Formats: sequence, C-alpha cells, structure tokens
Amino acid sequence: MKTDILEHITSDGERWDWLAWEYYGDASRYEPIIAANPEVMITPVLPAGIKLLIPIIADADLVDTEDLPPWKR
Repeated sequence: MKTDILEHITSDGERWDWLAWEYYGDASRYEPIIAANPEVMITPVLPAGIKLLIPIIADADLVDTEDLPPWKR
C-alpha cells in the first residue's frame, strides 16, 4: 500500500525551506508542506517535537516546465 504523506518530527532549528530541500530537493517548494499542516504556526524557525505531514510530490510536479523550450517538456 502506497502512502501519499510522510510524517516528520522536527528538530530544534529546522525551517520550512530546509524541509522542502530535504524532501523535494528544492528549498522554494515549501508551500505544500505548510498547506498540509494548517495547525502549525508559520514561523521562520520551527521548534523541536512538532509532527509535520509531508505530502509526497511526484518528480514531474517538481519541475517547472513553463520556461522550458517545447522539446524539453
């Protein structure tokens, strides 16, 4: 059975962009993580011990093809 969500327990000092880099390879893709955790206050640095849900995003969803030429899409 495939799950579409991972769980992550924060360590002191982690940030939303760091989590996006860790799970998606792109620090600017933190919006899906924030959206999956509406009960967590959006602060620059996360405290330790918060359980976050990390949506699994397909690799194709991580690539912005809008600026690519047609033969690379």
